[in-house]
Amino acid sequence: MNTGSSATRTPDDTPTTTDGSARRTAATARTAWAERPVALGRAAALWALSLSAGLVACLVNLAIWLLGAGVGLLLLPLAVGTLRRLAGTARRRAGRWTGVAIPEPYRPTPPREPGLGGRVRTCLALLGDPATWRDLVWASADPWIGGVIAGLPGALVLYGVYGALVQPFVWGPIDRAGGSNWYTVIQVDSSGAALAAVPVGLALILAGLLVGPWTLRLHARWTAVLLAPTRTARLRLRVDHLSTTRADASDAQAAELRRIERDLHDGAQARLVALGMTIDSVEKLVNNDPQAALFMLAGAREASSRALEEMRDLIRGIHPPVLADRGIADAVRALALDSMLDVEVTAELPGRPAAPVESAVYFAVSELLTNAAKHSGAERVEVRLGHRDGVLAAEVTDDGRGGADPARGTGLRGVQRRIAVFDGTLTVRSPDGGPTTILLEIPCALSSPKTSSS
Repeated sequence: MNTGSSATRTPDDTPTTTDGSARRTAATARTAWAERPVALGRAAALWALSLSAGLVACLVNLAIWLLGAGVGLLLLPLAVGTLRRLAGTARRRAGRWTGVAIPEPYRPTPPREPGLGGRVRTCLALLGDPATWRDLVWASADPWIGGVIAGLPGALVLYGVYGALVQPFVWGPIDRAGGSNWYTVIQVDSSGAALAAVPVGLALILAGLLVGPWTLRLHARWTAVLLAPTRTARLRLRVDHLSTTRADASDAQAAELRRIERDLHDGAQARLVALGMTIDSVEKLVNNDPQAALFMLAGAREASSRALEEMRDLIRGIHPPVLADRGIADAVRALALDSMLDVEVTAELPGRPAAPVESAVYFAVSELLTNAAKHSGAERVEVRLGHRDGVLAAEVTDDGRGGADPARGTGLRGVQRRIAVFDGTLTVRSPDGGPTTILLEIPCALSSPKTSSS
C-alpha cells in the first residue's frame, strides 16, 4: 500500500479531482444525523442511571447510620458494592460514548473473613477508602446535576411532541372545561393558536436531537469531576501500575526467552544437527559412492538454507533489521506497505529513541494495524509519530466501525502491557460508529539530531 495521499490523473497527466471527498462528507453528515437519536437514547439511559444512583446513595447513608445497631455491618458492603457498580457503569459509558477515560480509583479491598471481626474489617476498609466517599457525593448530586443534564434532550423532544402532535387535539376539551392552556408563550385557545404551536413543537424536537451529543459530552465531564482519581489516588495507582508492569515485564521476558529457546531447539538447532549427521555420512560415502555423496551434499545445502532462513525469521521477530538500520519512522512505513489497508504515515522525530522503546512502539503499531485490518472494517488508517515534551507519541486512527475496548479482547491489552514496561500509556477513543483513535505515549529522550518526516 502507498503511504501518503493519492490522486487520479488523466492520460495527458493533468490532475483531476474526484467526488470521493464529497461522498465522504455526505456520508459523515448522514452518520451524524443517524447518531442523534442514538444520543437521545443514551441520554435517557444516563438519566435513569442518575435516579438509580440517588436511590443507592440513600441506601449507603442508611447503612452507615445503622452501623451502630449492627445491621449496617451486613448492609454496608452490599450497598457500597452496588454503588461502585453504578459508578463503574458511569465511567465506562463516559469512555465508550464520548472518549472521556475515567480510571477506577479504588484501593484493594482485603479478602472477606468469616465472623464479626471480618465484617468489621471489611466495613472499615470500605469507609477508609476516599473513593467511597467521592462515589457517595457523586450519587447524591448526580440526580440533581447529571440528571438535569441527561434529561434535557428527552424533555425537549417530549415537550415538542406534545406541542406538535398532541396539542392540536386536546386544546378544545381543555378550553371547554375552562382551563388555561399555554404552550411556551402561546395561549392555545383556538385552532389558529394550536396550529401556531406545531412549528414551535417541531423546533423543540429538532433542538432536543441537536443537543443530544453535546449533553453526553457535558455529562461525561461532570462525571469525571467526582469519579476520576484524585492526585493522591493517581500517585497510588501509579505505584501499583509500576509494580504490576515490572512483574509483567519479568513474565514477558521469561516467556520470550522460552519462545526463542523453543524455536531454536525445534527449528534451526534440529536442522543443524541433521546437517552434521549428513556431513558424517558424506565423509563415509565420498570414496565408495561419490554419486550418493553428491546427492546427500545437495540435501545438506538445502537444509542449511532452510536453517538460515529460520534464523533470519527469528531475528526479525526479535528486532527487525529495518528497525535497527533506519529507525522507527521507516520501520512503520515498511509496515504500512505490507498492510492490507490504505495506510498513511506521518513522522516528525528529531532523533531516535532507545532501541527497546523503538522495538516496543514498532510491535505495538504492528498489532494495531493488524487489529484494524481484522476487526474494524476500516479502509483507511493514519499513523502519526511525534515527540514533544519528552514523550514519544504514536497515534493510530482508522475509519472503521469503532467500539474498540481493551476489556473485550487480548489485542489491546497486549499492546498496553508491552508499552507499560516503559511507563507508557494507552488511550482509546472509539465511539460506536467510529472513528477509532488509539494513542500510545512513552516518556523517553531522543538521541541524534537527525529529523525524519513525511
